[in-house]
Amino acid sequence: MTVPSDRGFSRRSFLKGSAVAGIATTGLTAAAHAVPAAPESFGPGRHEIALLVNGKEQKVTVETRTTLLDALRDGLDLTGCKKVCDRGSCGGCTVLMNGEPVTGCLVLAMDAVGQSLTTVESLTEGDTPHALVQNFVKCDAMQCGFCTPGMVMSSLACLQKRGKPTEEQMRTDLSGNLCRCGTYGRVMEAIQRTAAGGTGGGK
Repeated sequence: MTVPSDRGFSRRSFLKGSAVAGIATTGLTAAAHAVPAAPESFGPGRHEIALLVNGKEQKVTVETRTTLLDALRDGLDLTGCKKVCDRGSCGGCTVLMNGEPVTGCLVLAMDAVGQSLTTVESLTEGDTPHALVQNFVKCDAMQCGFCTPGMVMSSLACLQKRGKPTEEQMRTDLSGNLCRCGTYGRVMEAIQRTAAGGTGGGK
């Protein structure tokens, strides 16, 4: 007996349709497996990270919102960078990241992972301070001391970048650091003295 063609799906068409659907599903599954995994992310809570500080890798536990300033001061006991304004306007917490000055209160600790960090603590070898530090003392380039560590780090970046900076270049490079005692002239004198090879003990 012949089945009329207008009766709907035949057994053969059903099987063919199932086969096509199976192939399509397999293709979708393969495509889903080909999607790269999402990058690792950190949610709420505390996480251990590694920071390269003054040439040494150090582990510190932070929250995702923790600033680099707080990680250095509270987590690693590197209190040279000062917490003054805590909003990036004074430069008291300046550290170097890959040689460039940044305000630690505006950088997240997690964003500093994989970067090379330099703090003011690195400027003393044994009992001998860096020539720039000696010249800050020699030139009396400090008063209350709140701005001094950040000012030293910006001055160091200026020296490393320019060698023998002009007064205009020094003004530009120190523009992010506020000294409420007004010792800018003496700070620039200390930079010039260091650039010329002078130290606190010499002329």
